[in-house]
Amino acid sequence: MTNRVLLVDDNAAVREALGQTLELAEFDTLTAGSFVEAKDHIGPEFDGVIVSDIRMPGRDGFYLLDHALTRDPDLPVILLTGEGDIPMAVQAMSRGAFGFLEKPCSPADLTAVISRALRSRALVLENRRLKSQLEAGDPAARMIFGVSPAAEALRSGVRAAARAGTEVLVTGASGTGISKVAEVIHLASPRAKAPFEKRAASGLDRATLAALWDRCAAGTVFLDEVAGLPQDTQLALSDLLEQGGTVLIAGNTQDLASAVAEGRFSADLFYRLEVCQLRIPALSERPEDIPVLFRHYVAQAAEQAGLPEPAITEEVILDLVARDWPGNARALMSAAMRFVLGLDGTPGSGMDGGLGLAERLGQVERALLIEALRKADGQARLAAEALKLPRKTFYDKLAKYGIKPETYRN
Repeated sequence: MTNRVLLVDDNAAVREALGQTLELAEFDTLTAGSFVEAKDHIGPEFDGVIVSDIRMPGRDGFYLLDHALTRDPDLPVILLTGEGDIPMAVQAMSRGAFGFLEKPCSPADLTAVISRALRSRALVLENRRLKSQLEAGDPAARMIFGVSPAAEALRSGVRAAARAGTEVLVTGASGTGISKVAEVIHLASPRAKAPFEKRAASGLDRATLAALWDRCAAGTVFLDEVAGLPQDTQLALSDLLEQGGTVLIAGNTQDLASAVAEGRFSADLFYRLEVCQLRIPALSERPEDIPVLFRHYVAQAAEQAGLPEPAITEEVILDLVARDWPGNARALMSAAMRFVLGLDGTPGSGMDGGLGLAERLGQVERALLIEALRKADGQARLAAEALKLPRKTFYDKLAKYGIKPETYRN
């Protein structure tokens, strides 16, 4: 998550003191003495938040606020003043300020509101990235999620393999999504409209391979765990590759060179495949992608189950990132489904495996109430209407689960 703060205050002593406070709290702090100094940092590409004094000569904090929201309506701006009063606070909030603090404010109050603003900013920027990927015509951008350098390198590798039009070897640990990456390579290639078929290599005989090859003429065949291909079929595959036309993508979770050394896999096939290799990094190598992938899987799971998406709290994200995930994306996908269904083992939920049906239904009901409040910005009346509940019943349920509507107001 970003931790950048643009601090704007015309008083050098105050600016230095606040800057030190923020640096001690481990924020990445930029300082400016006026709107003119600050304005070049303000825009949709700025990945942090703004903290600005209101009373400044020339362009004041309100002018800065209006300018920032014109450049990016989702950019959090926190305003400070030494002469604050209720009307000024109301004006600041009504004009779109994320927060308002009166100087001198305690370091705890200042860092707390900045932390909330940074979480909000990080979510906005992440959603923008995902939307951009989904709207792009590039299958690698639309279907391979992640913001890490490793994820971007994987997307670049997929594009290169698709352009090459040759045999491809896709490797990775179990659960990393080898077959999905193979499909994305096909969709990103000039053969995208031609057939694409997946088959397990183990036990595949000559006749079945030949029929598969014919069905995918000018398209792509993906053979999963290619090291398990019978040796007789390996010879047949070499002959088919000599004929051209159909393109082979092979997947394997183990070291294929070892299979060659042990005589279990054709050296000729291996040398063909090693020309274009693509390795999928494990989740342990790119933990910053875990929140992005989990949100995507939760959205998918909620749609499949016909349930609203439950709120994904910071506690949930921290719990996810702290795990090793030996099962990689497949295990994360299962966790997302359990999270949506409110089943035991849900990360960050505090649930144990001994809950009965009534307790599990209670968890689902509680999640629905919270989701409705979140979507209604904490307004109980609108949340009750969305759930089609009488207002008294709705409030009774809130009391039952100890839910406070104001907790979900932005």
